[in-house]
Amino acid sequence: MTIFVDMDEVIADAYNAHIEIYNSEYEAKLSAEECHGKEVWQCVPKEHKESIMGHAHRVGFFQSLKVISQSQQILSELCKAHEVYIASAAMEFPNSLKEKSDWLDEFFPFIPWQNRILCGNKFILKGDVLIDDRSRNLTSFEGRSIMFTSPHNVNTTDFERANSWEEIAEKLL
Repeated sequence: MTIFVDMDEVIADAYNAHIEIYNSEYEAKLSAEECHGKEVWQCVPKEHKESIMGHAHRVGFFQSLKVISQSQQILSELCKAHEVYIASAAMEFPNSLKEKSDWLDEFFPFIPWQNRILCGNKFILKGDVLIDDRSRNLTSFEGRSIMFTSPHNVNTTDFERANSWEEIAEKLL
């Protein structure tokens, strides 16, 4: 089985990184719970929206992301049983290409560079399973689409859902 796995909000916690940066820069106390069903930039005063939107363009943003709980262990097991590729729409943020590659080297060294797809659009992916947090990527996928829960997508009901990596293991191992 060929499995494609997104990075941001699936194995790398960009959502909470946005909140941490925002809280630090504006001495705020925004929480992920307050943002359920929304993007972080939709949960801040209008005059702070551009700041949030700019985080992903900053050098170092993607390199400093925390790993989503249990993703390393379960992806390691999935790699033993299936053909696993990391597929990230990295072209939107050119700084992210090297940072994402370095981040994968550090936290997911068992996924070789040959199994890393840093692309623009994911509609080109052809395989059995796509695990992603964005409906726009899952909609065009012809295989099994699994939406990984992130605060921004909690109200989306169009896809099979996994709330944790433990649930991914139950579905695919």
